[in-house]
Parts: sequence; structure tokens; C-alpha cells
Amino acid sequence: MRNRAATAETGWRGSREGWLEAGYQALIDGGIDAVKIQPLARHLNLSRTSFYWFFEDREALLTALIDGWEERTTDPLVKAAQEYAESRAEAMLNVLACFLSGVFDSKLEFAVRSWALQDDTVAVRVAAADETRLSALREMLVRWGHGEQEADVRARTIYLTQIGYISMRVQEELETRLARIPTYVEIYTGQSAEPREIARFNARVKTAAKPPP
Repeated sequence: MRNRAATAETGWRGSREGWLEAGYQALIDGGIDAVKIQPLARHLNLSRTSFYWFFEDREALLTALIDGWEERTTDPLVKAAQEYAESRAEAMLNVLACFLSGVFDSKLEFAVRSWALQDDTVAVRVAAADETRLSALREMLVRWGHGEQEADVRARTIYLTQIGYISMRVQEELETRLARIPTYVEIYTGQSAEPREIARFNARVKTAAKPPP
């Protein structure tokens, strides 16, 4: 079909990636009601008809946004839970770094959760993503010696706390958050992080937080 054949086409019609990024920004800034073709076209300085070279309709764009949300949130969190670590504390630090370094797109997560309150189909996708993320955390904790029941409760404690930060739009200075990390790790895993592990974690997060030159 025409839009599939033109997916990679750029120029005066823009690009599929450009329309998607505009859609993401509109969703984050104004919620799902702001994701409309004409306003996106104006933002991109493109004609409305250019949109149809890349998407069948608005619903196709919304589907692509949801797919991309999983790629920007669920996928990196699962990867972080499977990342190499020398201890269960460091494994937990890998997960926390995913959130604090911006690898997990917290703004998009908030926007999609708000969208899910209005759309049952999106709510189903969010519930499925929650279970996938929790499963990854449970499996990580089991690998490090926690029993199934304990791993489940610890995973929920970790995950619901992190999603709570996002859902409540908690604003903390980075240094304040970092100062709390050793205690969070001990609560989440039952093991204290070594000073060298905390030092590596802090360096990793601070490097990611630095604005580009």
C-alpha cells in the first residue's frame, strides 16, 4: 500500500519518524486529545495530506505510539533487570539506573497511563506491560536467591515505588535522590551495596544527567 511503500521517504512530506516524534511530544505535552493530524502538520510545517504517506489514519499513528511506548519503557526495564551484575545489590542498581538515567521514558509513561484512563484498549496494554515488568523484576530477584513469594513482594515494592514517583510527578533534586539510593537498595534486596557499586552507579547516573555540550 502507498503508505508502507513510502515509509522511508523523506523530503517535503517529512518522514514517518518525524510524524511519530511530533505525536509523542503532543501526547506528552497535551494528552491524547492533542494528538491530531492537523495540529501535528502545523507543528511540522507540512501539509495534512503528507501524513497519509506514512499512516493510514490517526488510529494507525496511535497504535505506533503505543508500540513505541513499550520500546521506550518496558524493553529497557526488562533489559536492565537482565543486565550483568556482581551482586544482588548491583543488579538492583542497574534497575534504578534505568529510571534515573532517563533510559526509561518517564514522561511518556505518565502520558500513556493518563491515556489509559480514557481508553480501555490502552488500559489492557498498560496492564500487560505492568505484568511483563514485574515478571522481569521477580525473575531477577529469584536468580539472586530470593524465594518466589518474597521475590514477588519485593518486585512489587520496587515497581510500585518507581511508578509512584512517575504517577505522582515527584520532583527531587538529583543529589537528594542519589542520597536515598543505598537505603532503597537495602530495602529492596536485603543487601547493602558496596561503596564501589554506589560510586559506579552515581557516576553512571550523573553522566547521563549532564546536558550535551
